[in-house]
Amino acid sequence: MTYLVNDPADFATDALRGYVAAHPRHVTMAHGGVVRSSETPKGQPALVIGGGSGHYPAFAGWVGPGMGHGAPCGNIFSSPSASQVYSVARSAENGGGVVLGFGNYAGDVLHFGQAAEKLRAEGVDVRIVRVSDDIASGAAGEHRERRGIAGDLVVFKIAGAAIEAGADLDDAERVAWKANDATRSFGVAFKGCTLPGAAGALFDVPVGEMGIGLGIHGEPGIREVPMGTAEEVADLLVDGVLEEEPERTPEGYRGRVAVLLNGLGTVKYEELFVVYGRVAERLAAAGLTVVAPEVGEHVTSLDMAGLSLTIVFLDDELEKYWLAPADTPAFRREAPDLTPRPERTGVHVPGEEAIPVSAPGSRELAGRVVQALEVIRSTTSEHEEYFGRLDAVAGDGDHGQGMAYGSRGAAKSGRAAAEQGAGARTVLIHAGEAWAEEAGGTSGALWGAALTAAGGVFTDARGIDPAEVVRAIIAGIEAVLRIGGAQPGDKTMVDAALPFRDTLLAEFERSSDLAGSMKKAAGAAREAAQATAQITARRGRSRVLGEKSRGTPDPGAVSFAVLMDALGDFFGSPAAVPGELP
Repeated sequence: MTYLVNDPADFATDALRGYVAAHPRHVTMAHGGVVRSSETPKGQPALVIGGGSGHYPAFAGWVGPGMGHGAPCGNIFSSPSASQVYSVARSAENGGGVVLGFGNYAGDVLHFGQAAEKLRAEGVDVRIVRVSDDIASGAAGEHRERRGIAGDLVVFKIAGAAIEAGADLDDAERVAWKANDATRSFGVAFKGCTLPGAAGALFDVPVGEMGIGLGIHGEPGIREVPMGTAEEVADLLVDGVLEEEPERTPEGYRGRVAVLLNGLGTVKYEELFVVYGRVAERLAAAGLTVVAPEVGEHVTSLDMAGLSLTIVFLDDELEKYWLAPADTPAFRREAPDLTPRPERTGVHVPGEEAIPVSAPGSRELAGRVVQALEVIRSTTSEHEEYFGRLDAVAGDGDHGQGMAYGSRGAAKSGRAAAEQGAGARTVLIHAGEAWAEEAGGTSGALWGAALTAAGGVFTDARGIDPAEVVRAIIAGIEAVLRIGGAQPGDKTMVDAALPFRDTLLAEFERSSDLAGSMKKAAGAAREAAQATAQITARRGRSRVLGEKSRGTPDPGAVSFAVLMDALGDFFGSPAAVPGELP
């Protein structure tokens, strides 16, 4: 839905006024739309592109050098009126004639056509190009009768570049139609869009399904199928578009393509990149070379949840114009940097560093470290939902997931290092790096630092005794204090870690019993973690809640206590940490 509205009837006008105020270097207001802030060069054809509002960046966002000279903007999903199209065209035209470009929709055809008739009656040469890239809206043999969706971007980009390069009106029209005839798009939707001020969406897709062949004016798809994974959606789109790949020839299309993966308003960039990874893989497997791909929101439909794939089957001329510079508020392409620079020959790959030489005793201990990491992983997995529920009170509920990701990565990386002959020190350092990378966030950094610091106490040159295990655990806790900066009473992991540290030191000094000392220290940590329910948070995400943070224990403190208790059980198992190894 649209949240920020004055009068819904004025939404398109208000948005256009704000857009012009935000981009004065590029555009100025004309009746019913915008034109470039600079005059059209004398004799240059004016490319006037437009349609209904609600599609930004289309169409006003594409006005500037290398693309459009002006854009009439209708109401939400409504064609601009003939008078608006005429006014913008009159403002942009400067003796070179006008190319009117728009998606092939009935209202646009009528209003742009009516404006063209008036301009021609006044002696202005006008050409009309209707973008018709949507393969779902018509048969392959009737390509120019289809509707236009995200292919608008590539057709107007290529036509605008041809004009910038000196094309006259005839040539600009020819290139625009050539681009249109080489362009195919296919899309899916998961939920319809909502008009400003409306209570509900224009259409709904059943839960667990997706609509195939959406339009950009709130039109639902032509059929509904079960919802797929990102890879399955990518395959669906690629298969659909490549059904109409033309024959490859030495003189024309040779397997080079421009690609646009377009989000329609709610499917955001990270999701699009997930899909595009598969798209790129599929296109490469088909022997296609992608030229300057675009992934993002280019032709939207307010808040529609959906995406589309556009492919342009390039020849040399279309590729040249696709790559040409453009400078608009929403689409920029710089001139190529021709400065000679050496090619990169490689990048750092984590885990490819040479494993240091280790002694037999340290390698034996490394195996037990791997077992301990697996205990942490399994315990975290068992408690993932519980940790997440605690975190949901103060944050976004991701603590359980983060701990699960981190511990899984640490166990996997530690095991891989041990299998390559690593000693205990190297295994822990690899595990710490993996925990931090896989988990991310505060807990990922702290647990990663703790494992790395513990590894710094160990050695690859020999085994260790239980006293060194205690020192390693204390070193890990000290790293948490040093890096995190929290103090007792802040309502963080520290509130459980410090009682654990103090109890562990005291009990081990008294008994030299590692397992028993760990269990008693874990009990102290558990009591301290539960007591954080009565603390008002001073650090971390809970601090913004103030007094509302009271009543729920800190999830980081709780998870620390749970894992230390599990390690206590592990150390009590047969031969977990024997006497000193040689």
